[in-house]
Amino acid sequence: MGQSIKRTKLEGEIAPRPGKVAAMTAQPIDPGVRVGHVHLKVADLERSLAFYCGVLGFEVMQRWGADAAFISAGGYHHHIGLNTWESRGGSPPLPGSTGLYHLALLYPSRAALAGALRRLIDAHVPLTGASDHGVSEALYLSDPDNNGVELYWDRPEAEWPRTQEGGIAMYSRTLNLQELLIEAPAELITEKAP
Repeated sequence: MGQSIKRTKLEGEIAPRPGKVAAMTAQPIDPGVRVGHVHLKVADLERSLAFYCGVLGFEVMQRWGADAAFISAGGYHHHIGLNTWESRGGSPPLPGSTGLYHLALLYPSRAALAGALRRLIDAHVPLTGASDHGVSEALYLSDPDNNGVELYWDRPEAEWPRTQEGGIAMYSRTLNLQELLIEAPAELITEKAP
């Protein structure tokens, strides 16, 4: 089922001149716009499915043979696309190169984030960081292709730290993982926390 996606060049495509930065538009983007999905190039589709579905709990919505899979939370057509079209057996980008910094997955509650932490511990997936940002609490890790992954929940907006002028005053402090684990759903507690 080796399907591929063709990218076509549009007639009359407009690109900024080299060395010039496109001017910022005076009109902001429609506030209803959301990031719909992220598509990741992976080296090994089965290994990536084992991580995203087996560890994190996403569901496969569709597969295109051994080349691609589309996964979701809650039955959406896909939140994450995984493909090997240009990357089968490939290596992660070298440090210092451009590309995706991380994929951020928003959990609906602190308890749901605690459940995700429990799943990571049970699967022996190491964290690369854990932070309280004031507006959110976040866990950082890498997927099997060394793509950065952030798992987080947002505090209610009324609890966000603010400047005297009313702007957001985010920070980065160490997140207490033991305290977070206390909120993990009981059905996910299979062993003592580290």
